[in-house]
Amino acid sequence: MQNTSQTPSTEAPLDLGAALDAAVTAAHAGAAILQSYSHHRADLVIDRKARNDLVSQADREAEEAVIQELRARTPQFGIVAEETGGKVAGRATWYIDPLDGTTNFLHGIPHYAVSIALIAHAGTQVAAGTTVDVDTPVVAAIYDPSREELFNAVYGIGAWLNGHRIHCSRTQTLDDAVLATGFPFRDFSFASQYMPTLHYAIENTRGVRRLGAAALDLAWTAAGRFDGYWEMGLAPWDVAAGTLILREAGGVAEDMYGVDPWPIGGYVVSGNPKIAEALKGMLAPHLTAPPAKKG
Repeated sequence: MQNTSQTPSTEAPLDLGAALDAAVTAAHAGAAILQSYSHHRADLVIDRKARNDLVSQADREAEEAVIQELRARTPQFGIVAEETGGKVAGRATWYIDPLDGTTNFLHGIPHYAVSIALIAHAGTQVAAGTTVDVDTPVVAAIYDPSREELFNAVYGIGAWLNGHRIHCSRTQTLDDAVLATGFPFRDFSFASQYMPTLHYAIENTRGVRRLGAAALDLAWTAAGRFDGYWEMGLAPWDVAAGTLILREAGGVAEDMYGVDPWPIGGYVVSGNPKIAEALKGMLAPHLTAPPAKKG
C-alpha cells in the first residue's frame, strides 16, 4: 500500500540510509547485551509486568544500549520503546523492541530478536519530491542473534537478509500455505474473535506454526519461509519493523480492521498478496469492532 504524494517541499528528505545504518548498529548493540546473558539466564532478575508479561535486566540493558546508539546518531527523532516508553516527536519516531520473544529467551529457546523501526509521520518527505500522506514505516532492522540473521529494509528500495534481497512466497491458496500466528497469552479479550480463525486455519492450510516472536514471524514471511501470518493483541514495537520488511519484500502487512495505516494497534494480517487476501476473508466473519484505543 503506497501512501505517498509528489509534492514540492523546502525541507530536506529524511536520510534513510543514515537511519538504516543507525538502526543496524543499534540492533547489534542490543543483541550483544542479550547474548552476554544467554548462557546464565538463571541469574537474571525477572519482573512480572502483568500476567504472562515478563521483563528482565537483559531487556532493560539491551533497550538502553539501543536508545543510546539511536540518540547519539539521530537526536532529531522521537523514541517509543517497550520498557522505557517515550513519545512521538519530530518528523519521525523510532519504535524499539529490545527483546522480541522474551519468554523464549528466558526459557533458553533460541528464537528471539531485536526489532527497530523508524516511522515517518504524515507530511514528511522521505525522498526527493515524495511525501508520505500517513504515518509510514520507512526504515527497519530485525536482528536474530542466535542465527546471526539480519533482516532490514528501506522504504521504496527493498528488503534484505544478510545483504541478499528477499521476496515473499508465491503460494496462491491457503490449502498450500504454511502460516504463522500467535495465541492470546496476555490479553484474552479477543479470544472469541481469534479462536475460530485458528480452528479454520488448522483445517484448511498446510500447517500453522506458533514460534513466539512476532517480529521474526513477519521477517520470515518476508523471506518466504511462511506464506502468511496473523495475530491479535500485539504492541506497536512488535510489528513496526516487520511491517516494512514484508511490504518491501512484495507482501502485505496491514491492520486487520482496516483502520490504521500500519498495524500500530497490534492486530496484523499479512502475507504475500494472495494469501493476505485469503486471510482477510478468513478473519472477516469473526471480527467485531476494532479495539478501543488506550490513553
